[in-house]
Parts: sequence; C-alpha cells; structure tokens
Amino acid sequence: MTDYKKIKLKPKKEASLKRFHPWVFSGAIASIDQGVDEGDIVEIYANDDSFLGVGHYQIGSIAVRIVSFQKREIDTSFFIERLTQAYQLRNALGLIRNDNNTYRLVHGEGDMLSGLIVDIYGSMAVVQAHSVGMHMSRKMITTGLENVLNKSLSHVYYKSETTLPFKAPINPEDDFLMGGADIDKIALENNLKFQIDWEKGQKTGFFIDQRENRSLLEKYSYNRSVLNMFCYTGGFSVYAMRGGARSVTDVDSSGKAVMLANENIKRNFGDDDRYKSSSDDAFKFLKEIPNDAYDLIVLDPPAFAKHRGAVRNALQGYKKLNFAAFEKIKTGGIVFTFSCSQVISREQFRLAVFSAAAISGRKVQILHQLSQPADHPVNIYHPEGEYLKGLVLHVY
Repeated sequence: MTDYKKIKLKPKKEASLKRFHPWVFSGAIASIDQGVDEGDIVEIYANDDSFLGVGHYQIGSIAVRIVSFQKREIDTSFFIERLTQAYQLRNALGLIRNDNNTYRLVHGEGDMLSGLIVDIYGSMAVVQAHSVGMHMSRKMITTGLENVLNKSLSHVYYKSETTLPFKAPINPEDDFLMGGADIDKIALENNLKFQIDWEKGQKTGFFIDQRENRSLLEKYSYNRSVLNMFCYTGGFSVYAMRGGARSVTDVDSSGKAVMLANENIKRNFGDDDRYKSSSDDAFKFLKEIPNDAYDLIVLDPPAFAKHRGAVRNALQGYKKLNFAAFEKIKTGGIVFTFSCSQVISREQFRLAVFSAAAISGRKVQILHQLSQPADHPVNIYHPEGEYLKGLVLHVY
C-alpha cells in the first residue's frame, strides 16, 4: 500500500470527521508533512495520532476533501468500487431505461466522491472536477467508467475549466478523455428528446436536477397558459407542451439559450403554434406583461448567491422576482419557484417567498415543497449537499 503523506489536526478538531463530515478546514490543521502538493492524496490524523480518513489536499479554506474514512489505496480499483455503487443505486431507482438515458451518476459528497460530478447522456459521460485531486484522478475515473458502464459508454468529456480552483497552477482544458466529437448530442429524458450542449452549456449541459419537478409541472399544465422564466434549454416548457398546455412562452436573457429551447420544442412537437419565445430580461418581461396573461409561471433563476457574502442581495432578488409573479398571475394560478443557491437555506428561501406574497396582498397556498431528485443524493453527514429547493404555490 502507498505510504501517503500525513496531516495532523489541532487538539479537539477531529469531532466533525468522527461524525463523517467529508471536509477538513485549513484552520483545523496543526501540521502537514513536507512535500505535500495540491491535489495529493493525504492521510488525516487527530492530534493523538489516531487515523481519521484519506482525502485530496487542496490550498484554500477546504483543505482536504475526504474520500474514505478507512485506510485504503485510492487507485483505479477504488474508483471502480465507488462508481459501481453509484451505478447500482441509479439502476435500483429505475432511472436507466430505454426511454430515459439521462441521469447523474456521481453527485460529489452524496456518493462519497467529494469534488466529482459525473452526468450521463446516453453513451456520453460528462466528468466535472471541483477539486485538484479529482482533476489529477481523471484518467483513473475514465477507466472506472469504462469498467462500470461497459458497452453503454462510448465517450467521456471532461468539463472542468470553470469549476476547478482558479489559483491552482494546472491550466485545465475541456476535452474528450474517451472518444471524440462524433457523437449525437440528443438525449432522452422520460421519452422526451433534448439537445445537450456539454461543451458550452451551463453545468454539464442540462439541468438534470429538475427532472422530477418537470414531471410534476406536466401534471399541472393541461389547458393552462405557461410562462417559463429563465428557460435555458426549455425543459419545463417541453413537459408543459406534452401535458396539454394551452400556450407556452419561454423567456431567457441569453439568445443562445432561447435558440436551444426553440430547437427542443421543435424536436418534440414540430412547429406547434402554442409555443413562442423571447430573449429578454426576466424582471423587465414580468413588469411589462398584462395581468392575468398566464396562469402557470415557472421561476427557475440561476444561483443568485454563490458565496455567503451575497446572501442578503440574493434574498432580495428572490423576493422581488416572486412578487412580480404574484402580482401578474391569474387568480387560481400556479407558481413553480426555485432556488439553486447552496448558501441559501430552505428556510431563508421560504421566508423570501412569504415576504413577496405578503407584499403582493395575494392569498397563497403551498401545494408542494420540492428538492433535488434521488440521483443527486445528500450525504446525511454533509447537509451542504442539499442545494435545490422549490415550492409549488396556488395563488388566488
């Protein structure tokens, strides 16, 4: 077994690791062996020299991301084991089907692979590293994916230029780790077709985490006029169209996003005159539309807060956005509203929406409280992994 370098913690700083929290913060560290470089695998010890875990070292506030609480080699067989466990869970959840080949295979800490995201789009795996250690392990991860997914995998795309720590001197480049550009970019989600732009799109190319919530919206869409704000690929709109919506309008400030949404609608429904789209600012669009024009509004904005210093402004943004929707929606209408900001708690988001409802003077009922789906599992010892929160509201 490899003799990994060691990191020792300060007295009484081991409690969180003994509760299986997978992060070691820099302020808890007493000493680091000489020669430890960013991305190296290290062993963590308490101040009394008792073993705590193995993980990737990184310069920054989160100094180590634990990948095992047992002493073991972090090699290709380790990744095969963890990827097999992740695959078996998704298979047991019934996500791997002929009519659904789009799912998240690895959700970081939720699958005990802190710093790693793997999304599957048919025969393509998109790998995203959020730590230097996972970046350094990308070839072992690719071998593990080949072993676990076998013949169902033909391509692996590495997309980490924007997710790795910007101070790390590694100059990552997004590129194929397996296969090349000769692949169909159409994936299936619940028998609906979506074009996935894993090279230039947001996240890994598609918001897989909204799959269950899109399915729920489909059930509410019949004979309703639907407004999908921050539409991106038009995921909610495609489900609304299948659900029998009377009309569907997509809005996004990105012209490229609107074009992609248009293509996804056309791919599934052809030239359907129920659909229209607009490249516009969300707040401006909501301000200018007439009252009662829509009776189902989707608010799925990008993260308003990516760090704790932005929380206050983000909460004001959520309040302003939801107030605009409450002010405009038809009596008896439905609002699907979301926050994907990890630093915004479920309680904070709910209070922002409550404040918007109170200011609008509308009566509002909570019909559903939403979260991320089961292929985005939350490690019970790492509650920070729960980032998506949403509400389905009845407004009258």
